[in-house]
Parts: sequence; C-alpha cells; structure tokens
Amino acid sequence: MNFKDLTAQLTRMYEKLNRAQKMVIVGTLFAVIGFIVFLVLYTSAGRSGHYAVLFDHLSSKDAGLIIQELEREGVSYRIPQDGVIEVPQDRVYRVRINVASKGLPKESHVGFELFDKQEFGSTDFDQKVKFLRAIEGELSRTIQSLRPIESAVVHLALPKESVFVSKSTPPSASVVIKTVDGMRLSRRQIAGIKNLVAAAVANLSPDHVKIVNEFGESLSASGDEESELAKRQIAYKNRFEKAYEEKVVNILAPFIGGKDRVVAKVTVDFDFAQRNSVEERYDPENVVRSEQSTEEKKEGAPTEQTGGVPGAVSNIGPVQGIESNRAKQKYQKSTTTTNYEISKTVSNVKGPFASVQRITAAVVVDGKYVPDEEGSMKYIPRDTEELQRISDLVKQTIGFNAKRGDQVTVSNFKFESTAEGVVPTPYKSAVSTFYAYVEPIIPLLKYLVLFLILFVFYKKVIVPFSERMLEVPVEESTEGEPVLHLDEEEHESLAEKFTEMRKKVEEQLGLTEEFSEEELKYDILLEKVKEMAEERTDEFAALINALIRDESEFEQSAATKIKKEKG
Repeated sequence: MNFKDLTAQLTRMYEKLNRAQKMVIVGTLFAVIGFIVFLVLYTSAGRSGHYAVLFDHLSSKDAGLIIQELEREGVSYRIPQDGVIEVPQDRVYRVRINVASKGLPKESHVGFELFDKQEFGSTDFDQKVKFLRAIEGELSRTIQSLRPIESAVVHLALPKESVFVSKSTPPSASVVIKTVDGMRLSRRQIAGIKNLVAAAVANLSPDHVKIVNEFGESLSASGDEESELAKRQIAYKNRFEKAYEEKVVNILAPFIGGKDRVVAKVTVDFDFAQRNSVEERYDPENVVRSEQSTEEKKEGAPTEQTGGVPGAVSNIGPVQGIESNRAKQKYQKSTTTTNYEISKTVSNVKGPFASVQRITAAVVVDGKYVPDEEGSMKYIPRDTEELQRISDLVKQTIGFNAKRGDQVTVSNFKFESTAEGVVPTPYKSAVSTFYAYVEPIIPLLKYLVLFLILFVFYKKVIVPFSERMLEVPVEESTEGEPVLHLDEEEHESLAEKFTEMRKKVEEQLGLTEEFSEEELKYDILLEKVKEMAEERTDEFAALINALIRDESEFEQSAATKIKKEKG
C-alpha cells in the first residue's frame, strides 16, 4: 500500500467520525505535538543551562575584573570555587574570546608572544627585559602543566657577562609553586623541576635553583629525605590507628544504639627501626660430591737391557741360552680419592617498615534511656558485667596481647547530645520494625508505584479512548430531507411560475387535459438544478461525490453480505 492510498483511507475514516470523535483525535494530536515540542525545548534549555569553565586558577584581582566584564555584557555566570568562573556551555568560547580581547586575565604568564609585535624605537635593554620575561613565562607555563602543580612563578637572575673569568657570577633561579589540594611533590619531581629550569638557561646549575611552596617552605631533592620519612611514618601511624578505631565503633554501634553513641581512640606505638640480618647455616651431614680410584699392578722380572762400556760385548747383548738367577718382579698400586660437599644455607631477612610495640585503646559508650512516669527519658548506666563484655569485644578487635603491654579501658558516660535528642515515643519499636522491613524494598516500591500510575493511565485514558475510536460512527439520518431544499417563498414563486407556464404552454401548443403535470415539474426541477450547478459549482460537485461514494459503499456492503450468506 502506497502513501497516497493510506492517506485516502485515513481521510475517509476521519470523515466518518462524528464531531466528538474528531475533537478527541485533534486534541490528542495537539497534545502529542505539544509534548514533543516541550521535550525538545526542555532538552535544549537544559543543555543551555549547563555551565562550563571559562577560566580557572584566577587571582582575586583578575576574577573581579572578569566578573565586571561579564556583568557589563549581561552574561550569566557562577563561581563554584575560588579562582574558577563558569558560564553557560553554549557561550563559553565566544565569551572567552571576548574577554581575552579586553586583555583579561592580566596576571597570566606571557611567553615569546611578546616578540610578535615589534615596537619602533625599542632599545637593547628593552629587548633584554622582554627576553627575560618571555623565558620566565614559558618556564612557568611548562611547570604548571605538571599534574601535581596548580600554579608556578619563575624568577631568573641573569648577571651581566664579564670578560674576566674570576669576576663572573653564575645565574640563579627561584621557583614558587602551589600544589593541588591533596597532592605533594616527591624528591624525583623536585629534582626534575630543577633540571628543567637549569636546562632552559645557559650556564645555570641545578644547585642554583631554589624551590619553595605556597607556605614558604624550601623544597630540596636531597635535604628533605628525613622529613619525608617522618611524614610517611606519621601518616602510616594515623592510618593504622584510624582503622582500629573504625573497627571498634563498627562492632559496638549495633547494640549500643548507633555510631554517635560510641567514641573510640586507639594509640599504636610503632618501632620504625628496620633491621636487616644475614644468616648462614651449615649442614653437619656430609654429602659425597665426587670419588676417584686408581689401581696399578705389575708381575715378572723387568727386561734386561744392554749396557756398559761401549764395545763388542755391549753391542752384542746378552748371550742367548744363559738363564738369570734373579727373582721375577711383582708391582701393585691402588689409589682412592673421595671429595665431600658441605651444604650451606644463606638467609637475608629484611625487617618490616614498622613493628607494633604496644596498643592502648580508650572506649567511651553511652548508657541506656528508658521513659519514666513523667514522660521524659531517664538515663540508666550500664552495669559492670556489660562493660566487661564490651571490653572483651574491644580486645578481640584490636588483637590484644598482654605480654606486649597492651591496655584497654572502657568507660560509661552520659552523652548530653544524645540525651537531648532522645524523644520518648511508644511507636519507636513499631516504626523501626516497619523501616527494617520496608527499607530493603524501597527501590522495588518505586517501580511498583510507576507501574500503578501507568496502569491507571491505561485504564482511565487509553482504554476509553480506544473504545470510543472503535465505535461505529452513527451517521445522521438524511431520510426525509430532499436533495434540493426549497424555502416557502421559492415554493410559492415556483407554483405561480408553474401556473403561468402551464397556461402559456396550453395556449401555444394547444395541449389538452392529457398534459402531464409530473413531467412539467420534472422540467422545472431540472432547470433549478442547472441554475444551482452554475451558481454553486463546488457545493454541487461535493454533493455528487457524496452520492456516488454512498452508492459505491452500499453496493460493496451488499456484495460482502451476499458472499457471507453464500459462504
């Protein structure tokens, strides 16, 4: 089905509805369109209501000047925190350019953009001052780009060059920084800032760069090692004690009556001396590492060798057949070498950062409050047995060790703030029980209420509207209404014309009494219809279309009915 047919069907359906149904449809359509427009406008208004940062890290002087400029231009602004100005998000860039064109903020760092505009007649001294300001501004911008630093100011002391080496003075620099809240600079970061400044200035040594924080404290890469260690130790001790205190309060709060009725303070004495030890152990059991055996054996006399004074006898050698009376030689040799390995264990033990020497805890709990006869709350202190049980709980919580010298003290006092805030009510237990059961299902109740609202809207609005839309429109009865409605005056004039015309026709045509009045009335009505068609063309065309449409619909319904009866 194309869009044209769908539009035609919707048009015919709309024309069949009565006035009430048309009003409901039109009203609903306008309501939906209005709701969509409201959402669009609300979203755009909400988007335009969002604020973005215009400038941050502003001094009080610059902030005051910028606010004056914004008020002069009629720009809404807000100050979420000191040194930060926010404007509507859709205007932030335009306002920033406008404010910057006025030379604000004035106390911002300037760099080498000072040389973008050359002034006619500037001296060499002016150029040197600009160069010094440019280097200081660029270094300040670079240092401020580091994450822990909120603002930075760099001052350089560049002495005049001298031809005498003995009288030359090395340059120096001083840096004032302000760190972000909750962050601090480490020794490596301080050394990095010094090297950065020294590398940007010729002949500047990192030792001649001094750095101070916003409190005027000197920061050094090497001299603050002891102070940094002390800060770490204090932070470690505070964190350890706070964790113990939270444990004690959390375990006592449920049956004491709340965290505001328990006060716990824990002191932990640490030994921060780190001890490293090296231990070597030798195993008394020997282990054979290697073994070597050598064995030699000889039997019989050694072979006689010719020797003596050179001559015939010594050259000829022993005479064969002459036996020697010497005994035969026997030789045996056996050697065994065994190597043993001595096992050794070397242990390097590094002591912890801190070891606990002693723990002392002081716990103060509130008493009980019961209503008296006069209707006020009466304070009842806790008995000794209950305090002892509380003391046992505290000892188990902090890891009590008597050999270490730990101490735990539990006291019971009346909390004045709690006594004033306690109001007797007979429904306290019922309310607490109600909240105990209802609070876990509060998120579910939100969705349930939303579902009920949607269900009521469906039953009271959607269903009646759907039923009314599905009703068969009751067409107004047109029976008895003539197609052409004639007024009384027109009817009388037509009757007179009819009489005159009849007489005239009878006289001219010689008609007899057989003349048909019905035919004459038909001719007169036909003439009237022609006149109406010429005078009211649009209305006549609409009337013909309505007649044709009604006839076609009647034929279709009749055909459908016949098919159903046959089927």
